[in-house]
Amino acid sequence: MDAVLRTRVITAFFIAVAAFTLLFLAPPWIFRVALAVLLMAGSWEFARLAALGRIGKWVLILLQAFLLGMMLRFWNGIEGHALSFLVAATLSWCVMFLRLLTFRPGLAPGLSYRLVSFFCALASITFAWYSLCWLRDQPAGEYLVLLLLVIIWSADIGAYFSGRRWGRHKLAPTISPGKTREGLLGGALLAALCTVLVAGWTIAPQPAPAILIVLAMLTTLFSAAGDLFISLHKRTVGLKDSGKLFPGHGGVLDRFDSLLAGAPFFALGAWLLQW
Repeated sequence: MDAVLRTRVITAFFIAVAAFTLLFLAPPWIFRVALAVLLMAGSWEFARLAALGRIGKWVLILLQAFLLGMMLRFWNGIEGHALSFLVAATLSWCVMFLRLLTFRPGLAPGLSYRLVSFFCALASITFAWYSLCWLRDQPAGEYLVLLLLVIIWSADIGAYFSGRRWGRHKLAPTISPGKTREGLLGGALLAALCTVLVAGWTIAPQPAPAILIVLAMLTTLFSAAGDLFISLHKRTVGLKDSGKLFPGHGGVLDRFDSLLAGAPFFALGAWLLQW
């Protein structure tokens, strides 16, 4: 095992330990606070990806801190409006995904790019925080968040190995040349398999396997689009990584880009299934 891979594995191990500790040992309010701190680091990174100047960066950080702070303060009041928040989140992501279709490589980040990216940063961070916190607060919340993480992680692993073995057709060559359609399919299939297995051990009542497979594949699809969404910003501003918080993995947005987009869609599915 080379040094880079060793560093990635060690970092991934500690991330997994921290995630399991927050899920299963910490009360929900600590989970909400810790997640807010982590995502504030992601907001700081997004300010770089949005090519914001000094003033714009601090406006974004302070506004994001205000939004998360108010949601923390009034959590008991907003938790019961999950459907409104989750529908708004998924619709917002569908609009943001349009940027993947309009991306043109080589264009310098102008005023419109900065403005749109500013609001994309607020929406993606805020809705991801709400979705994950709402999932955690459900009766089997720790297992729902675990199932979401299993989908994201297994999809990444499946995409990596199937893409290396069978990848021939590029998924989005102008945004992320290393990703392939075969990799996406392999990731979705592994995520579906792991979802059926893990849900069978942890979630009750358990939906039919076909429903779980559809939920896993849709979550994988949207999480992959979220990954491309962050890659679009990195490519526009000429950055390889969004940050350096996690050795071998980059920043918060490098490690959790798939989760930003996948969480609202998975949470909406969980709401519809009345988990």
